[in-house]
Amino acid sequence: MLPDELRAALDKALARYSPQDLSRSAAQLTERYRTGPSAEGAHLRSPADIAAYAAYRMPATYAAAATAMRQAAALAPGFEPVTHLDAGGGTGAAIWAAGRTWPSLRQVTVIEHDLQIIDLGRRLARTSEAAALRGTTWRHASIRPDLDRPQADLVTMSYALGELPGKDWPHVVRWLAAGAAMVIIIEPGTPAGYATVSAAREVLAGHGMNIVAPCPHDGRCPIQPGRDWCHFSVRLPRSSLHRQIKAGTLSFEDEKFSYVAATAGRWPRAGARVLRHPQKRKGVVSLRLCTEADGVRDVIVSKRQGDLYRRARDVGWGDAWPRTD
Repeated sequence: MLPDELRAALDKALARYSPQDLSRSAAQLTERYRTGPSAEGAHLRSPADIAAYAAYRMPATYAAAATAMRQAAALAPGFEPVTHLDAGGGTGAAIWAAGRTWPSLRQVTVIEHDLQIIDLGRRLARTSEAAALRGTTWRHASIRPDLDRPQADLVTMSYALGELPGKDWPHVVRWLAAGAAMVIIIEPGTPAGYATVSAAREVLAGHGMNIVAPCPHDGRCPIQPGRDWCHFSVRLPRSSLHRQIKAGTLSFEDEKFSYVAATAGRWPRAGARVLRHPQKRKGVVSLRLCTEADGVRDVIVSKRQGDLYRRARDVGWGDAWPRTD
């Protein structure tokens, strides 16, 4: 869930618009993203569009970022970043997630190309209990590999790399990694989003960084493009306004995302990663795992295995799994 102060600030920002206006803007945004860029320019064209976008996407972006960051933090327990750069940061969902994950942060910079988005992101951040978020530097610029940038311990880019031309991805990823102690890149949990993350992963590994999550190794991804894709899911609640804007009836939604986290230092890796919802039957749990030695493999854990079985009963999609050999 969004932090209380962020939810309150977002609700206040949305209150100036009617639910009908927000729903209309959200529907138009969905159509624009579906059909791609037009001669009219950007997808977000008005303050109402910005507000609808924040209401429509910020909870899910925050949930995905917070989940990916928690996994990365669990595998790098001594990592305590002081500076954070969020590239293509939108209204700031990732900086809120990072602030919750790493309270050590003292200096935050967001680079965003849209001034209206910056205005809303700044207003939201100023309500945070954390001084680092309240004092965030919001920089108006488009992401490109020749852009000067502040040095940062933690560098993130969520739901933005895939919007850039594919030919620029390697250069942008190297730009993100320059001097960073940890880089986290998040994209939608679709085949296209996974392809973007997979390409970024190869660049990060080639840059000399160590992949800490979700992969238990630095080697080539064992998942074959076109046949499957690596992605994860997080469930988040929907407010009544959220349901109205999305024309939905369920009180929750599942955000699917792909991500990679890489570090300049070396940390212990997970033995394996659970790639799908565990299948639970009487006395057995079936797990699909990504492993270092055997690639993707299916494992059955039976009740006879005692503690390991009890752990398998509690493990979820996306969780780390210990080495058992």
